[in-house]
Parts: sequence; C-alpha cells; structure tokens
Amino acid sequence: MQKKLHIKKGDTVKVIAGNSKGQEGKVLKVNVDNDKAIVEGIALVSKHSKPNAKNTKGGIVKQEAPIHVSNLMLVDGEGKATRIGRKLDKEGKLVRYSKKSGEVIK
Repeated sequence: MQKKLHIKKGDTVKVIAGNSKGQEGKVLKVNVDNDKAIVEGIALVSKHSKPNAKNTKGGIVKQEAPIHVSNLMLVDGEGKATRIGRKLDKEGKLVRYSKKSGEVIK
C-alpha cells in the first residue's frame, strides 16, 4: 500500500522552515518514496548546463530543488496555512479537510 502525504500535486503550500521560509507556491511534483516535493519558484538552485538543442549557449540555469514535505504546510481557500485531516463525506468517500476552517479541500 502506498503511503499518503498531506499534500498533492497542484496544491498551494507555504514553506514553514528552511531558507525559503514564509514563501508560497504551487506543488509541481510529489515524490512519495523520499517524502519530497518540488514547489514552483521555491528553493531555487543554480545548475550548470552544457549547450544542447533546447539551450544552445548553455550556462547557469535556475531550477527548483525538492523540499521535504515536513517543511510544507497546505494553504486552504482562505489563504491561511492549515493542518489537514481526513474524513468520510456524505457519499462515503475519504476527503481532506482544513483543521483550521473545517472546509473540504477540493
């Protein structure tokens, strides 16, 4: 069985620890195996690239580095960072909800 994380691809998250603390962004990719996520515009690192078809000159490229999910907190519809809970809805389907506001997250 695959373990569940409190964030998914497409969620808006806030960084709560590290060099990018306080910044918000959209989750581009989640790696469940090592509990890391790549967030748009957060934790940028400089990567040296050789010339190729896409980048004919090569040079230094800024790109997002993975962040551990324990350093990320989901932002609910009201724009506040919140913890996540899981509960059954009326149809018997397991849904995520905001512990702060109580509203269901998509």
